[in-house]
Amino acid sequence: MLEFWSAYLYQPWNVLAAGLTAAALLFAFVGLSAFLAIWAERKVSGRIQDRLGPSRVGPFGLLQSLADAIKLLAKEDHAPAGADRPLFRLAPYLAFCASFTGFLALPFGAGLVGWDLQVAAFFMLAVLSSEVFGVVLAGYASGSKWSLFGGMREAAQVVSYEVPRSLCVVIPVCLAGTLNLNTMARQQVGGFWEWNIFHDPFAWLAFFVFFITATASCKRAPFDLAEAESELVAGFHTEYSGFRWSIFFLAEYGSMFAVSGLATHLYLGGWHSGVLPFEPAERWGPLWGNLVNVLVFVTKCWVLVLIMMWLRWTLPRLRIDQVMETCLFYLLPISCVLLAGVCLWQVMVSPEWARMVRWLLAGATAAALLLLFVSVLRPLPENTPRGRLPGAWKDQPWPSLPVQRS
Repeated sequence: MLEFWSAYLYQPWNVLAAGLTAAALLFAFVGLSAFLAIWAERKVSGRIQDRLGPSRVGPFGLLQSLADAIKLLAKEDHAPAGADRPLFRLAPYLAFCASFTGFLALPFGAGLVGWDLQVAAFFMLAVLSSEVFGVVLAGYASGSKWSLFGGMREAAQVVSYEVPRSLCVVIPVCLAGTLNLNTMARQQVGGFWEWNIFHDPFAWLAFFVFFITATASCKRAPFDLAEAESELVAGFHTEYSGFRWSIFFLAEYGSMFAVSGLATHLYLGGWHSGVLPFEPAERWGPLWGNLVNVLVFVTKCWVLVLIMMWLRWTLPRLRIDQVMETCLFYLLPISCVLLAGVCLWQVMVSPEWARMVRWLLAGATAAALLLLFVSVLRPLPENTPRGRLPGAWKDQPWPSLPVQRS
């Protein structure tokens, strides 16, 4: 980007133009991702709850998110009488800036990154964690005890879950010997068995611990205690409406994609498909090669985002004490053991045995995913007897409903 603008502008205008262009592209991508994520979330929830979801506005209901955005822009946007109005108005933008800044160091292809940092992995952890300041500020400035409770819950949750998440970031950093996400992704070129997740059993388990802690950091169910409507009305954004309310959700969906991108680079091969034995940008040129890289990377990230949605509409919400206990009593010691195990594995296991274990892990995981995919696509039997349940509850009777008496 800088080289392109340097051909037309002198310093410092070329740097400014390159920065503005990168920021505009990233903002457009974050906005489009949030637009599609809201539609996908409704479709996923509808599928799980055996209903249609959005279907009226546009083809397949794709324009429902646009209609909701127009509605939110038209709604009255006010601050409560007892709120600290400057801080109340600042909070959603602070949360969004924290989410947006993480995309600056997130590579989408070979060298296709807004800001190529040598410490990109921990830069993303730092800026994505600062979203909690916007949440706490919103809860404090609203002048509502329910909003304040939601903000303090989020602060406690982020502080505790950041520790095991950071330890799970250290594991691929130890394997790669660098904090640069570009370099880390390039080291995973080749077959999918070359990805960091299949390096050893400890790294395989560390990916799942990282994904759980990343889900908690995004305030996603079953860890959405900051906005638990069953307990806190709506949590930290209870007093928000209209456009500022939508900014909080833009930040949430942006963070979901950002942490999914970080997990992809750390464990899932970055922009590599796991099928091509070469780097596409080197073989097919920076344009067509990086086009393939971007498509592969975005697809991987969207799969992880859809899994987060799947978890939200499948698992019940935990209580705040259960959320803290899960982190401090289970995930924290597990992540410490996994980090020590990866370090000992590199020192004590021979390359031949390590290669065999890598192939075994990759093959078993691929077989399990294929079995899951086939079971999901398997059609339900059409000859289910009347009054009996299909699928996993085959031959079980329908539960009888209590008779309503007037």
